[in-house]
Amino acid sequence: MMAWFLLFLAGLFECGWAIGLKYTDGFTRPMPTILTVISMVVSIILLGLAVKSLPIGTAYAVWTGIGTVGTVLLGIWLLGDAANASRLICIALIVAGIAGLKMTA
Repeated sequence: MMAWFLLFLAGLFECGWAIGLKYTDGFTRPMPTILTVISMVVSIILLGLAVKSLPIGTAYAVWTGIGTVGTVLLGIWLLGDAANASRLICIALIVAGIAGLKMTA
């Protein structure tokens, strides 16, 4: 159970660095750049710890899925990205895939 928690946290940090890239302004702003790099490192470390006891394919797919869904939702909320029905349906499909992978792991 701890591995899944670490994987979830890794996915959240992936969202942090993906959104952080937008705020670095091409790595010209020091503080957002530092926070983005820290999020990258923490995300990879947590993923590495999680795969000690989870299958790599499942863990990687769930990690990227959490990152994808979180980044899309944060993009909608923070950056004004489009929130049309087809995008939201696609996000729901990704969430269903993540749930399916967790149930079968």
